[in-house]
Order: sequence, then structure tokens, then C-alpha cells
Amino acid sequence: MKFVAITSCPTGIAHTYMAAEALEQAARAAGHEMHVETQGAAGSTPLEPDVIAAADAVVYAADLEVRGRERFAGKPFVDVGVKAPINDAAAVLAAAEEAARDAAEGAPVAGGEPDGGATAAAADGPPAPATKVTARGGAGTRVRQWLMTGVSYMIPFVAAGGILIALGFMVGGYQINEAQPDDIVSGFNAASAHDWGALLFLTGSAVFAFLVPVLAGFIAFAIADRPGLVPGFLGGAVSVTVGAGFLGGLVAGFLAGFLALGLTRLPVPAAVRGVMPVVVTPLVASFGTGLAMFVVLGRPLAALMDGLNGWLGSLSGGSLVLLGTLIGLMMAVDMGGPVNKVAYTFATAGLAAAGASANPDAVEFTVMAAAMAAGMTPPLGLALATLLRARLFTPGEIQNGKAAWLLGASFITEGAIPFAAADPLRVIPALMVGSGVTGGLVAVFGATLRAPHGGIWVTPLIGHPLLFLLALLAGTAVTALGVCLLKSLGRRSTAADARSDATTPAGV
Repeated sequence: MKFVAITSCPTGIAHTYMAAEALEQAARAAGHEMHVETQGAAGSTPLEPDVIAAADAVVYAADLEVRGRERFAGKPFVDVGVKAPINDAAAVLAAAEEAARDAAEGAPVAGGEPDGGATAAAADGPPAPATKVTARGGAGTRVRQWLMTGVSYMIPFVAAGGILIALGFMVGGYQINEAQPDDIVSGFNAASAHDWGALLFLTGSAVFAFLVPVLAGFIAFAIADRPGLVPGFLGGAVSVTVGAGFLGGLVAGFLAGFLALGLTRLPVPAAVRGVMPVVVTPLVASFGTGLAMFVVLGRPLAALMDGLNGWLGSLSGGSLVLLGTLIGLMMAVDMGGPVNKVAYTFATAGLAAAGASANPDAVEFTVMAAAMAAGMTPPLGLALATLLRARLFTPGEIQNGKAAWLLGASFITEGAIPFAAADPLRVIPALMVGSGVTGGLVAVFGATLRAPHGGIWVTPLIGHPLLFLLALLAGTAVTALGVCLLKSLGRRSTAADARSDATTPAGV
């Protein structure tokens, strides 16, 4: 059979491409032909029309709304999350085969239509930003998807802004945070390290200024689609103005989204319906959001944010080590899933709050370092384990182990997912222990990080880089030894059971 697939994940980095590779490998193993369009952070190359026309079925392995889904109208399809093919690509492919056979036997096909959540863009307008919210999901699922939509669009701003600010400090020194735009606008000296540092710092600070508005805007967009964008961005901007920061952005995003959603669902005369999404909804929802944030919620949210920042800044000694260990454990629980994202979002929120700080040892930077190191540990530990005890792993896992070296070094925790999916009860506990050790050691050593991503490729931006690497190596070794120990115990138990079965008389 011939299949086409679309893969996408909220961040558009790891899961998108791992799912594509898993589907391609499963199709080759089954003797099928598979063409995958990855709608990731790097953009995508659309499938050729003749390839789509020849396909027997479509696989949507996506956590975002599929762009250009109308191209597949009339085709039988399966619609799963991006993790499904990573965990069991053969099962996803089997479902696609069944859908293709049912269609060939004359079963009705409803392929191509969006399956709920954000509404599709008008045919004559520009495409809307991508999101996917399960309309039939539970309240908790939808809240998480709304939140992760905002976070996924915020992360590139955190990465770009954080790295630019860090480079500014590297080039111009920590006093560069006193630079003013006029210093550059009035006369930029290309031969001055100070001016280059100021340029990097001011550019990064400008990018950072978008963090909270983008977070709030896209949370509101996930809830109400395009009508939520204007009040959402406005709510985020007001949150920054009143000092409510990241926490205020979360509240403003949900508030703006529900206001816009309520307005779009109001029964209005046909004559007014055309101007509702362009004029009335953004206007009224923006005013309502501004009123609530300025008058009612701004001050208490700012006080709460100040309290949170004060608590985080006061951490030291055992408290900081405990937090680093907890962050490490959370990064390894589900390797890119909800718990991992909570820990990572907490770290990036602290980074955003202290991003332009001239204090190189701020606690927020240590928390960010702990999160990244702990996220690198699972794939690196598993890669090492496949070298130490290859007989404990399948040939496919050994190949995955080779790729996990690069994935782990690049802070792509998802490189550990194939191992965890195949043997979760023995692999995940070992990963958690190793990542917990790494996070705790980073806190003990006081290593810091101003960039939210990058792995070893941003080592120049790490404070106490040798100690950071020492913590990473220690956690990697603990993970590898833990995985080998648990898998060995399991193998001995299985072997003992087999010997017992072989020596027990029939009927006993």
C-alpha cells in the first residue's frame, strides 16, 4: 500500500521528526510506501499532489492542527497524537491499513475535515497559526492544550532573546545591562566590543519583551481562535505593565480567550455577523480584558509574582538542591510530556523574569541549568547503556542508542522515548534517578545557564561549565548503570522462570 502522513508537535523540534522516522521505518518493514510531511519548527515541504492522489490512506500524527488538511479530502485516514507512532508505529500503520481496506470495500470516508478545536482559516484569507485542541477531551486535557499552545509559541522568543542577552554579557561584560538604545542609534562603532555587546543585549531584551504577550495571545487563540489574539496580546502587555509578569500572562490569556469565545457565540443579526470577528469581538474583549487586568487582577497578581520571585531568589543550600533534584525528576518522568513541560516552563519562566539581570549567579539561572542538564541525561544515559551492555538491548535499540548521543547532547530528551516505551517499568525509574542526580548536582555546584535550549552547543553561555559537565556525566553514568542493573535483574528473573517451567512436571 501507499501512505502519506503529517507529523507535528507543539515545539516542532523532536517529536515531529522522530514520528516521521518511525512511520517510515514501520512502512519499510511492512513492505509499504510512506511519504511524510513534517510540519515542524523549520517549516515543511508540502507533499506532491500526485503522491497524495496515489495514497491509499493518510496518517495524521499531529498535536497541532494540520496545515492544508483540505488536500486530503476524501482519503481514508487515522488521526493520532504525535507520540503514537513513536511508541508503536506498527500499530498506527495497521490502523491505516484497516482504514484503507474499509474504504476499498465501500465504507463511507470522512477524511479531510478538521476534527474539532480551532476552526479552519477562511479559504480566501491567510492561514491561521497552528493549534490543536481536542473538542471532545476532558477539561484537564483542554486546559493543558490551551496552555501548551501558548508555551510552544513563546519558547522561540525565550531561546532567541535569552541567547542574545547572554552573548551581550559575554561580549560587553555584565555592566552592559545599563546600555540604552540611544547609545547605538546615535552612533554605532563597529570596532567597539562595548557597542557590539550593547547591540546584542538590547536586541535580546526587545525579543524578551514579547514573551508574556505572546504567551497570553496564543493561549487566547487556542481557546477562541483568531478573535482571541488581540485581547490576548493586550492582556499580556498589560500584565507586563502592572508587573504581573509570566503569571499574569497566564491569567490574561485564559481571561481574554473566554471573553472572545463568549462573544463569538452570541446570537447576533446576520447584518452584524460579518463585523463581529473583525471589530466587535476584539474591541469588547480587549476592553474587558484591560479592565480586569488594570483594575481588578493586576495588583494581586503582581504581588503574587513578587512573592514567587522572592521565594525563588531566597533559595540556597539544601532548599536549592532539593528544587534542582525535583526539577531533574520531573524532566525524566515523561520525556517531553506534560510533567516534563511543567518543569521546563517553570525554568523558562524564571529565566524570562531574570533574563536581563546583571547577577551571573541568580538562582533562576541555576534552575534553568538544572532543567537542561536533567533533560540531556536520559538519552545520554541510554546511549551509554547500549555500549556497556549491548546484549540487554534489541538491534533496533542499539541503533537508537547511537542517535541518542546527538539527541542528548542537543537537549532533546525525547531521544529516550523508544527505550521507555518498550520497557517503561525498568527504564523510567532509572532515568528519573539519573536526572534527579544531575539536577541536584547542578544546584550543588551552582552552575548557571542564560539560554533555555541548546545542550552542549551553548556551553560558552554556561556559568561554571566544567562543573555543569561533571554533573551531566555523573547523572549519565547513574542512568546507564541503573538501566543495566534493572534490565539484568529482569533477564535473570525471566531466565529463572523459564528454567522452572522446563523442570516442573506437567500438571503441577
